[in-house]
Amino acid sequence: MSKTTHQAKIEAKLRVGFLLAPRFTLTAFAGFIDALRLAADEGDRSRPLLCRWEILDVAGGPSISSCGASVRPTAALESPEAYDYLVVVGGLLHGGQQVPAQVTSFLQEAAAKHIKLVGLCTGSFILARAGLLDNHLACVSWFHREEFVAEFPENRFVSNQMFVVDRDRLTCAGGTSVVHLAAYLIEKSVGRASAVKALRIMIEEQPLPSRTLQPEEVLSVCSTDSVVHKAMLMLEQQLHSPVLVDELCKSLGVGRRQLERRFQRDVGLSPAEYRQKLRLERARWLLQNTDMEVTAVALECGFQDSSRFSSLIRQSFGMSPREVRAAKKADASRQRDTSVTPSI
Repeated sequence: MSKTTHQAKIEAKLRVGFLLAPRFTLTAFAGFIDALRLAADEGDRSRPLLCRWEILDVAGGPSISSCGASVRPTAALESPEAYDYLVVVGGLLHGGQQVPAQVTSFLQEAAAKHIKLVGLCTGSFILARAGLLDNHLACVSWFHREEFVAEFPENRFVSNQMFVVDRDRLTCAGGTSVVHLAAYLIEKSVGRASAVKALRIMIEEQPLPSRTLQPEEVLSVCSTDSVVHKAMLMLEQQLHSPVLVDELCKSLGVGRRQLERRFQRDVGLSPAEYRQKLRLERARWLLQNTDMEVTAVALECGFQDSSRFSSLIRQSFGMSPREVRAAKKADASRQRDTSVTPSI
């Protein structure tokens, strides 16, 4: 029996079509498709048996990723009913990340036929632009939530979960969380053993549930207490707005004194002290890595009083906000100078 005949006799339990946006994120695509590959066959033989996938032709040729690597399509953009899931892999938002009109029409046709749609990374923006996230809850990375709010003020979304499953729409923050969304689909369609096996080969733990908290940009203190860790992540999600400790306790189901004791025992700080530290670390990062005005940085990090903000920055880092920014630029300039090889 030939290899092709043998594969044809095994009915795929999970069929996935990929649509790659212009300058798509290679990590999101590769992580998701690799989980399917590892779950589809014995060991890592990579035969598309239990899972099958196609890369649909959305650009009339290879799709170019944000890092410059290209991926060739393997199937035409037709027959959405040939797939159980259509996965839209988003990419860089700069320039609007517009997709061809036929891609939008294809996704709308798929939705009308009740094909499940998945948005990876900024793929949620593409689904939202097509009107396919109306009346659905979406998952958006903390890094892009401001852009999502600005473009889709009526849409509901969260930025504190790895991924969201809302009926026939599945959205994911991106990064390595895509492998856990892929594992969710694999477990649902193929079985838990296949999902666990794929993750284990990828050096991941057991499949994580969708409500696993999505870490933000700065997590400057390590925690071993699960309640404290969740509280830290919740504080990160709302750095720019005041979160009362009592509200935090209510969400976590613990008393105020208990949370404060556990915080102190685990990381040596109170919840309020941790939030202040986190805000100052975020402010330093923004000063060093963006051109935002100092007052804008202060507001972004939850400081309403600019003079108080400047005073706290000086107390913490021994420099004013503008000196923090200047020091970073000077350091970068020195590194460039020392990296130049002198001519002989």
